[in-house]
Amino acid sequence: MFSLNKLSPTITDMIRFDHSHTLVTFHQYTTTKKPKVKKALAETICTALEIHATLEEEVFYPVMRQLEGADPTMLKAEPEHNEMRRVIAELRAADPAGTRHDELVHELMRDVMHHVADEETVLLPAAERELSQERLCELGAQMTKRRMQLVTPQAGKIAANTAVGFSGSTAAMVVGVAGAAFAASKLLGRKPAHA
Repeated sequence: MFSLNKLSPTITDMIRFDHSHTLVTFHQYTTTKKPKVKKALAETICTALEIHATLEEEVFYPVMRQLEGADPTMLKAEPEHNEMRRVIAELRAADPAGTRHDELVHELMRDVMHHVADEETVLLPAAERELSQERLCELGAQMTKRRMQLVTPQAGKIAANTAVGFSGSTAAMVVGVAGAAFAASKLLGRKPAHA
């Protein structure tokens, strides 16, 4: 019998990929870009962070709580997500032509970089030490399935913001991500959503 678990990257590799993707998007954001582009990049960042936080909270953190429940990094992870959501709400309400928008993007970037450093130096290595490769891949498959559920209703918005926010040199990456989403939907036995 075919198993998506055997093909899935580990959950820790997926989390690292999400971190890298978000940091790359942050680095595309500059205060000199047009407001329309800044808004699109900020929305891309916000959506990616919201999806990532939901995936961690639903799939990764419950497992890690059983392994590392009293670890200070584990204890502060969800409160940091909640603070991130507060900044995201304020950022979405800010005028992209104003300086407050830039300040909020930079605040979000500082918070996210600190959170990523904690996860990548404490939680992810702990998961890789304490969970088998098979279990890490099984959790990766669970994360992939849940990601598709979260991304599919927002696919059109994500594509539009990515097209506006990123330069032409990044367009190939966007096409690749769209192709991967289509292939994953086929593997999961679902029809891809149309934007």
